[in-house]
Amino acid sequence: MPNAKVLAEKQAIVAELTEKLKGAAAGVLVDYKGITVAEDTALRAAMRNNDVEYAVVKNTLTRFAIKNAGLDELEPVLNGTTALAISMTDPIAPAKNVEDFAKKMPKYFEIKGGFMDGRVMSVEEVKALAAIPPIPVLRAQVLGTMLAPISGLAYVLAQVVEQKGGSPVAAEEAAAE
Repeated sequence: MPNAKVLAEKQAIVAELTEKLKGAAAGVLVDYKGITVAEDTALRAAMRNNDVEYAVVKNTLTRFAIKNAGLDELEPVLNGTTALAISMTDPIAPAKNVEDFAKKMPKYFEIKGGFMDGRVMSVEEVKALAAIPPIPVLRAQVLGTMLAPISGLAYVLAQVVEQKGGSPVAAEEAAAE
């Protein structure tokens, strides 16, 4: 039986991890067996740049934390080496970062499962989430879709003006006055 000091430290770790799991937008559990120090350093730097917390976690402590957070369905994947990638703000970032590294190192880096907004996700769902483009790209696509009809109308009007013998520049100057 551990002494009171060690037990208190472990309880504090579980409490902190529970709060992170409850407050996270999303998280991914991975098996990181066999990666080199250089690969791990590159992974951690990429995670930090995308506001994703990445840490190696003890399965026993994580098991308590996921039970406290209501993510009991993740318990079966808690075996072997386990690391946890969590984002408090971007639900896509952990999946995207982990999937990028899993593609680069398929033998050594494997997705075990994940969660988003309190719901447990399978490996396939995590990979599907990782395939979603980043938020700036999605915003650009939406804006492009919204601007397409206006751009098309402007193009057609410019063609009509040219066919009638006018100049698109003269039409623009006349409209500005």
